[in-house]
Amino acid sequence: MQTIGRLEKIDFPELKIHQLIAKIDTGAYTSSLHCHSIEKSKVNNISYVTFKILDKSHPIYKNLSFTLPILKEKKITSSSGYSEMRVIIKTPIIICQNIIVTELSLTNRSKMKYPILIGRKVLSNNFLVDVSQKFTNSIQ
Repeated sequence: MQTIGRLEKIDFPELKIHQLIAKIDTGAYTSSLHCHSIEKSKVNNISYVTFKILDKSHPIYKNLSFTLPILKEKKITSSSGYSEMRVIIKTPIIICQNIIVTELSLTNRSKMKYPILIGRKVLSNNFLVDVSQKFTNSIQ
């Protein structure tokens, strides 16, 4: 397994996002992505979600809208104890040159320091986390 740090730069090729700083969180099970304008719809009995990644305060915000199939909806409890139903999508991410197709919950993380949180579901069997390190495989 590859060792990564508490912060890493990651890519979402399907979502046209590159070198986004993610917080690596072994306490969280599901990974989450900061989104807004999250709207669900149904076409031919298939559920979809349309959303925009990040927000105007983020330097790489592009005001792009994405529509993807909904994998599921799940009740997720934040570290502060607040629970909410979230839409879960499946998309590839690249962490330290490793491409992993994973589940992401879509939520408003505007009050959080980092727009993406990577949880244990991605980390398990793929990475070891050394909390004393950051950006283990990227040029700063």
